[in-house]
Amino acid sequence: MLVGVPKEIKDNEYRVGLVPATVRELIAHKHRVLVEAGAGAGAGIADSEYEAVGAEIVSGPGKIFAEAELIVKVKEPIGGERSGLRKGQVLFTYLHLAPDRELTAALLASGVTAIAYETVTNADGGLPLLTPMSEVAGRMAPQVGAHALEKECGGRGVLLGGVPGVAPGEVVILGSGVVATHAALIAAGMEAQVTVVGRNPHSLQRIEAQFGGRVNTAVSNEETIESLCKRADLVIGAALVPGAMAPRLISAALVKEMLPGSVIVDVSIDQGGIAETSRPTSHSKPTYLVDGVVHYCVPNMPGAVARTSTFALNNATRPFVLALADKGWRQALADDPHLRNGLNLHAGRVTCGPVAEAQALAHMPADQAIAL
Repeated sequence: MLVGVPKEIKDNEYRVGLVPATVRELIAHKHRVLVEAGAGAGAGIADSEYEAVGAEIVSGPGKIFAEAELIVKVKEPIGGERSGLRKGQVLFTYLHLAPDRELTAALLASGVTAIAYETVTNADGGLPLLTPMSEVAGRMAPQVGAHALEKECGGRGVLLGGVPGVAPGEVVILGSGVVATHAALIAAGMEAQVTVVGRNPHSLQRIEAQFGGRVNTAVSNEETIESLCKRADLVIGAALVPGAMAPRLISAALVKEMLPGSVIVDVSIDQGGIAETSRPTSHSKPTYLVDGVVHYCVPNMPGAVARTSTFALNNATRPFVLALADKGWRQALADDPHLRNGLNLHAGRVTCGPVAEAQALAHMPADQAIAL
C-alpha cells in the first residue's frame, strides 16, 4: 500500500502523523511511504531520518493527496487538503466531526473513507487513540490556565499555588475522565485548591483514591456547577461524550456571574465546548474575553508540545496503521470491531451514530458500510 504523511497546516500545529520507527515497520512490510518535506521538523524529526528508514521525501502535499491510498495525519484536513481527497482513499486522523458541519459536508462530498482516532475503542471501553492526547491536554490545562490568570493576559492576577499567608487559587474541573485526572494531577501539584466534578461515581471514587485529600470531588448537577464556577479562579472543561457534542455545562448567564478575570480553559472545544460562550481559538490568538472572563479554547493544545505529543500518539496509532496497510481498510475493520468504531464516513455516508445525530443526518452502521 502507498501511505502518505503530509505536513500539518493547522495554525501552529507541529505534530506529524508518523515517526520514523513506524515508517520503518511499514517499509519492512513491503509498503511505500511518502513523507512531505519538513513534515516532522516541528517535532524535531529531520527528513533524513525518514529517508534513512526508506521513506520517499516529496515536495509539497500534491503527490501525497493525488497518489496515497492511506493518508495518516494528526488533525482534520483544512483548506486545499479537503479538495485533494477522493473516493477510495482512506484518511486516518483526528476529525471531531460532530460540531463541524462544514468539514463533514466536504468529506462526504469527497467520498473519502474517514477513520477518526477519537472514536476508535478498546476492549475496556476506552478510547486508546484519544487517551495520549487527552493526557497531554489535561496536563497542559492548568499550565495555560495559570498563565491566563496573569494580569497581562486579562486574568485576576492570582497565583494558583498561593504563598504562605495567602490562599491558593480555586480550580474546578468539569469531567472525571482522562483529561480531568491529568489536569487534577498538575493543578494539585501546583498546590491549588482543586475540585473535580463528574457524573460517574466510579470515576470520582478512583480520583478520591488516587489523590486523597489533595483533590475534592463533587457529583455533577446544575446547582453544584453554578456554585463552584461562581467562586472559581480557573475552570477546566474536560467533559466528553465519545464522538458526540460535548455537554453544555456553563451557560452564558453563568459566565456573567463568574469572577472578573477568572479563566475557562475549554479542553472540550474540539467537540463543541462545555461553555455556551466558547468558540475555537488558535495558538496564535489563544484567548478572548466574554463578560470579563478569559476563555482559552485552542482545539489542538498538544500541538504546542509537538515532540512529546507526536511520539505518544504514534505509540498508540502504530498497530492500527499497520493493520490498515497490511490488510486493507475493509478487512482491517471487519477483523477489528474497535477499529471499526473509528469509521465516521464512507463513500458519502455517515457511519458514526453520534455524528449523524449531532447534525441530523442519515446514519448507516459501519458494519453495513464496509460491505458496500
